[in-house]
Amino acid sequence: MDEQNRSQVDLIREAFYYQSRFDGTTMVFKIDFPVTEDPQFKYLMKDLALLAQTGIRIVIVPGAKEWIDAVLKEYDIESSYEGPIRITTEDAIPFVKMAAFEVATRYMTELSASRVDAVIGNFVRARGIGVVKGVDFAHSGMVDKIQVDSLKRLMDLGMVPILPCIGWSPAGKPYNLPSDEIALAACEALGAVKFFIVSNRPPISSETCTIPDSVLPGPSNRIARLTPQEAEEILKLNPEQADGPTLRELALAIRACRLGVERVHIVDSRIEGAVLRELFSNLGVGTMVYADEYESIRPLKTGDVTEVLRLMGPLMEKGILLQRNAEHILEKIDDYVVYEVDGSVHACGALHDWGEAQGEIAALATDPNYTDLGLGRRIVGFLIDRARKRGFRRVFVLTTRTHDWFEYLGFREIPVEALPEKKRRVYNQERRSKAFALDL
Repeated sequence: MDEQNRSQVDLIREAFYYQSRFDGTTMVFKIDFPVTEDPQFKYLMKDLALLAQTGIRIVIVPGAKEWIDAVLKEYDIESSYEGPIRITTEDAIPFVKMAAFEVATRYMTELSASRVDAVIGNFVRARGIGVVKGVDFAHSGMVDKIQVDSLKRLMDLGMVPILPCIGWSPAGKPYNLPSDEIALAACEALGAVKFFIVSNRPPISSETCTIPDSVLPGPSNRIARLTPQEAEEILKLNPEQADGPTLRELALAIRACRLGVERVHIVDSRIEGAVLRELFSNLGVGTMVYADEYESIRPLKTGDVTEVLRLMGPLMEKGILLQRNAEHILEKIDDYVVYEVDGSVHACGALHDWGEAQGEIAALATDPNYTDLGLGRRIVGFLIDRARKRGFRRVFVLTTRTHDWFEYLGFREIPVEALPEKKRRVYNQERRSKAFALDL
């Protein structure tokens, strides 16, 4: 099978894996208002409808800030802000409600076109902010409670709840609430496994902000995934952008992870099929902040051997790796580790003990579709750490074509005579591999 067909098959496998994994789970989508005015909006809603039809429980929290601003301006209603919070006066609240529900109706209309039932309702109980440091916030409020039972009953019926940026007090008083806060509260109350932050801005990249050395950009310098700690480091490294929309989204993602959401995805709605591509493939198209163990290096299992040989196959054909078969690998199974991403093996490597407190890093192979994620470097780093823990004084590699890469990682060339005696006995003179070592 050629590389293109193999990639297509792998993508199909990933899609089936994720669909079965997320069946019956809850996902919250916070979508900025400008997205609704983009030509791609109808396709985004078709994709959300498809998710709902396949058994994923969808909750939508529409942003409406820009539309509320426009409506208030049209009716000559003054609107001011205290920090990020709109001060919603008695005169403004009827128009804020009108604008918020008008935006929510856009979502219901598009979902109806895909034959998915949606409900706009009073699912959020609120309380007023009150007077803070002399500032009366009037009808601006905060989330008090999410009406979980009502939402779950609707989702059990296959309906999609839409939560506009309005909440009500127990006495029925309306409050204007930040959509971000509604989305976070919904994630926490409903136990959402995923939270999507959807805007019409490009993904986070190393071109637009300073990133930590530990974070490796992918294609087009996109930052594909971050731990909450790495995301916080980006906020610290870019204080001048703290109030900008990109870093505000990143801060929101961190908060969601702290509340227990496994994965938060920041995506650009203008990318065709952005949500589906982010959800159903390991590579995605946006930026994921993950709080669960999304990716891990673990010992090789017997059932992994077929996948490992598939990774090694092209490299063995080119003579970059020595020829190995299943029996060879199983003989030294304890030496091998694999890099697993959501149940799929995408890289492998081994650490062989040759005595004299020296270990060989070997059998290093990476899925070519994932080379930009630095999986090979992470495998090598893991094996170096393993060697240190086992008391090795040196690790070495034998290579015919990748010496530049190992030099970049800090290895230096050594004479073959410096290898352990056991390794020298089996050294393949015909390959004339160069030896590179890293002292520990």
